[in-house]
Amino acid sequence: MKKILIVDDQKGVRRLLEELFKKDNWEVQVATDGREAVEKVDEFLPDIILMDMKMPNMNGLEASRLILDRYGELDIIMMTAYGEMDVVKEALDVGVKRCITKPFDIMNLRDVVNQMAKEKVS
Repeated sequence: MKKILIVDDQKGVRRLLEELFKKDNWEVQVATDGREAVEKVDEFLPDIILMDMKMPNMNGLEASRLILDRYGELDIIMMTAYGEMDVVKEALDVGVKRCITKPFDIMNLRDVVNQMAKEKVS
C-alpha cells in the first residue's frame, strides 16, 4: 500500500487531504508541524510527503531539509500560500520535488501525487 504523510497546521486541510487519499487507497498519517513530521517519517517511512510551508515550531523548509538529509529518495511536495519565488527556489534546492500554491485544486493535487507514485514504481 502506498503511504503518504500530510503535514499542515490547519486541521481542515489535514482532514480534507486525509479523506481524499484514503479514498484512493493510500495509507495516511498526519502531522501538525515540521517537528512532528520529522518524527513521523522515522516511524512511518512514507512514499510521498505533502508539506505545508508555514507552520509553528518548525516550518516546512526546515523539516524538508532534515528529512531529505536522512532520506534523500523521499518525494516531498511543498504547499505554500506564498507565490514567493525565493521560497520555492530554496525548497527545490533542498530537494523538494514539487511546489504547489495554496489555495490549490484538490483534484489536481491528487493527480500530481498519484503521478509521482506511478513514476516511483516504474
